[in-house]
Amino acid sequence: MNQQANAKFNIRVYGLFVNEDDEVLLTDEFQLNTKMTKFPGGGLQFGEGTIDCLKREMQEECDQKIEQIVHFYTTDFYQKACYFENQQLISIYYKAKLKPPVNFKISTKAFDFTELKNGSQSFRWVKIKELKADELSFPIDKHVANLLIQQTEE
Repeated sequence: MNQQANAKFNIRVYGLFVNEDDEVLLTDEFQLNTKMTKFPGGGLQFGEGTIDCLKREMQEECDQKIEQIVHFYTTDFYQKACYFENQQLISIYYKAKLKPPVNFKISTKAFDFTELKNGSQSFRWVKIKELKADELSFPIDKHVANLLIQQTEE
């Protein structure tokens, strides 16, 4: 069997939650023994649609309903998955709003949790004008941050 026959796709779905102050929501996490900053979201489960995935992830991670969900970007280049062998990463991003009231703590500083243990997570707003793509951990998130910054400047 060739390598291509063993390859799998890892599909991730993320939300670009932008508030009325032109701030975007980031999540700081400790997962897989690694500190990471990314957009909120997670992995698509078999049998689930992408919008349903984003709704489920926000419900699981922060007991939050979302609305006004509009496609923003889907990966259009090859990206090997960082943590999994023989997996190609496909990420789908939606712009959306948090449905009031906000049901989770939003911090003012990065990594606002007491200990570095797998599963630790905090959320914070960052002004899009001040967002630096390099502060995000993953290549596709960096690319999407630049697209969001460009769109905001237009």
